[in-house]
Amino acid sequence: MKRAKTDSSSSNRQHAHMLGVGLDNTDGDKRLTRGKNFTLVGGSEETHAVMQETAIKVNEKLERKGKTLDETSPEEFRDILFDVVDRIRR
Repeated sequence: MKRAKTDSSSSNRQHAHMLGVGLDNTDGDKRLTRGKNFTLVGGSEETHAVMQETAIKVNEKLERKGKTLDETSPEEFRDILFDVVDRIRR
C-alpha cells in the first residue's frame, strides 16, 4: 500500500492507494482499471480479472468494517489482503 500526496494546495494530506501490476500479458492488449483507491495495470485477461476481484473485495471488506483505506494500518491491510486472496483461491 502506498500513500500518495495529494496535489491540493490547501492540504498536504496523504491518501492510501492500491496499485496492481500484472506482468504476464502475451496477447498485446493493454489493460487499465481505475476504481475507488486502486489502479490496476497490465496482466493477462485472467490476471487482470483476479486483480479486479481482489481490489473490489478489499474495498468491500473495509466498508463492512466501517473504515477507509486511509484509516487502515499496513498490518491490517496485509491481513485483509491475505484473507481476500485466500478466499479467492478456494
